[in-house]
Amino acid sequence: MKTGILTIGNELTSGRVQDANSAMIARAMQEQGWPVAAMLSVGDDDAAIHDALAFLLDRVDGLVVTGGLGPTADDITTAAVARAFGLELYTDAEELGRVRAFFEGRGFSWTENNAKQAIFPQGAEIIPNPRGTASGFALRRGDKIVTVIPGVPAEARRMLFEGVIPIFRKAFPEAALHVETVTFKLFGIGESAVDDALADADFDGLGVGLGSYPNFPEIHLVLTARENAPDVAARMLREAGERVEARLAKYIFAKNEKTLAENVARRLTEKGLTLSVAESCTGGLITDRLTDIPGSSAFLERGAVTYSNAAKTALLNVPEEVIRDHGAVSDETARIMAEGVRTSAGTDLGLAVTGIAGPSGGTEAKPVGTTFVALADGNTTVCRSYAFRWDRRRNKVVASQVALMMLWRYLSKGSRSDE
Repeated sequence: MKTGILTIGNELTSGRVQDANSAMIARAMQEQGWPVAAMLSVGDDDAAIHDALAFLLDRVDGLVVTGGLGPTADDITTAAVARAFGLELYTDAEELGRVRAFFEGRGFSWTENNAKQAIFPQGAEIIPNPRGTASGFALRRGDKIVTVIPGVPAEARRMLFEGVIPIFRKAFPEAALHVETVTFKLFGIGESAVDDALADADFDGLGVGLGSYPNFPEIHLVLTARENAPDVAARMLREAGERVEARLAKYIFAKNEKTLAENVARRLTEKGLTLSVAESCTGGLITDRLTDIPGSSAFLERGAVTYSNAAKTALLNVPEEVIRDHGAVSDETARIMAEGVRTSAGTDLGLAVTGIAGPSGGTEAKPVGTTFVALADGNTTVCRSYAFRWDRRRNKVVASQVALMMLWRYLSKGSRSDE
């Protein structure tokens, strides 16, 4: 079964909004074993929608359309789809009642244009929207299925998995294989090096698909097994995963939906260790990532953004002469920052980062991207230096990543290994 994706909206074709739905839908289709033959984006234009539907339905069996189901004048998708297929429109009384109840239950003012969200093409199967007001719909055109859902990413994602995919499975039972996937998340190795490391893994021989997806600053490896028997797919995937881990274990920090910050938080909580963080160039990004994790108060005592030299001296006890002699961005300063925040907070661990994010501030000796990360545990303090070469934002992001990786490896191995 071949699938296609059509995203609709002037906000997409003007570049004002990034199209997040196409990537999400494509991943879901691939995981189901249904390759995506084509993806298109068009504006809120009747003729463009008509032409896009014709183009895609000439190439795919199942089509997912998102966007243009709202109450405003430019939300024309339902009417455009109906015209393209020569169908009349009708108002679904049950859906109209649901939309009204949604507004009343939240104390929102009702305007009549909201009734537009209860209008559907004749013969459509309604796809419920558990997160919003605009439900979607599905149409069978010969041996093809067209599904239409809202463009709001959170709504689209839920309706895809709860509505669209079950409809596709029912319509194309012969294409429904059991699909198992696992995602390995790596950091500290380039994509070409990953490819070289896995060159002899022979995933084809196992019948397992491999996809490599850069997701700065990480690389995500996705293994996919598709079989009629779930236990066979699971076995294939397990063996393939073992081959990945045998070659790349030291770069793997998480699997599937887990994040680096989540795994760091879990290890800190399991070990009963507390942490304080001192940040300069990252401006609080490390602390922000950690506090995204529910329950982070169990291990995180404080995060100090000591951006200026004066702040490093006043809050972390970095001597002025150390900054004068070695610089705010130096091994010596980073070590004292980690020790200083740990001591002042009374925590088991102190993590610190200082660097030159850019685009200015660099020197020949310390170019833009020079960064030092230090970790102190009361017995020893280690510091590592890095030379990043990206723009300011990416330098900040990757600096937070290497800091959390240092912490992750310390917590995972009980020592600050260079591995």
